Amino acid sequence: MIVLGIETSCDETGIALYHTEHGLLSHTLYSQTEIHNEYGGVVPELASRDHIRRGVPLIKQALKEANICLKEVDAIAYTQGPGLAGALLVGACIGSALAFALEIPILNIHHLEGHLLSPLLSTPTPTFPFVALLVSGGHTQLIKVDGIGQYILLGETVDDAAGEAFDKTAKLLGLDYPGGRALAVLAEQGRSDRFKLPRPMRHSRDFNFSFSGLKTAVSTLIKNHKITHQTSADIALAFQEAVIDILAEKSLSALAQTGLSQLVVAGGVGANTQLRKRLIRETAGIGATVFFPELEFCTDNGAMIAFAGAMRLQKQNINYQQQQAMTSFTVRARWDLETL
Repeated sequence: MIVLGIETSCDETGIALYHTEHGLLSHTLYSQTEIHNEYGGVVPELASRDHIRRGVPLIKQALKEANICLKEVDAIAYTQGPGLAGALLVGACIGSALAFALEIPILNIHHLEGHLLSPLLSTPTPTFPFVALLVSGGHTQLIKVDGIGQYILLGETVDDAAGEAFDKTAKLLGLDYPGGRALAVLAEQGRSDRFKLPRPMRHSRDFNFSFSGLKTAVSTLIKNHKITHQTSADIALAFQEAVIDILAEKSLSALAQTGLSQLVVAGGVGANTQLRKRLIRETAGIGATVFFPELEFCTDNGAMIAFAGAMRLQKQNINYQQQQAMTSFTVRARWDLETL
């Protein structure tokens, strides 16, 4: 069974084809970084228009790379939410039109479920149940994952997501958008003994996070110091160390409380090299294992949506007649994962 995945939740157009027996056949991705860079952040209207331009050509490219024709696709999976409403509508329209024309099932996929399941595309593969740290530009959550559609929220950020804090801090330091990667590169040149930033909610006795105060602390440092390249690097390192401390400590606490020994890390911040090293070292120290998706699947992509669609299709045994009644152009800019 071949599933076509369509991801258009924000500023990346992702298309992929997943075969339930042979795995990932192809995936294509177009990032709008250059479009939004001059604005210092994503402009929703520009994002939507670019998804319209890129969607169909990327589908053709994915089909060509997989060496299959459109009629061989057995189902469509698209991101219904959460995300930017206009951007989501583009994927919903393309997916619904194709499903209607081909008379095949269409599945409405939760964007975060795609991220949660993305490490299952890699080897070695985690098995259910596991604790997932979902850490991206829009979300920072700890979730107990018992199976497909079985998600228990353990804790989440009460303000900024970790990735959002990375981008905002990078902007304060004069780095280009998107700033997370640039800040991590700059931090490699920093001195760890110069600045010490707070660890918000470190001792909160729950699994919630807070990162907006870190951004404020960085702003205060910038105001009180002459900013040179070295000072910027020192601040970047202090910020990164604070975020990693919080993420690592809360993740290990979640493993201890749930009694599980597998940690899955998903989302864009999961590509951070220092976070990966820290979690690999500390999970090994307690006899646990951490799993990461491939770097190309950390950010938004169509492969995770195609895979999530394939898993749901197999679980639910949906046929076209059943799914037609559920098909619409409705998208969900906000969507609680636990309602699945």
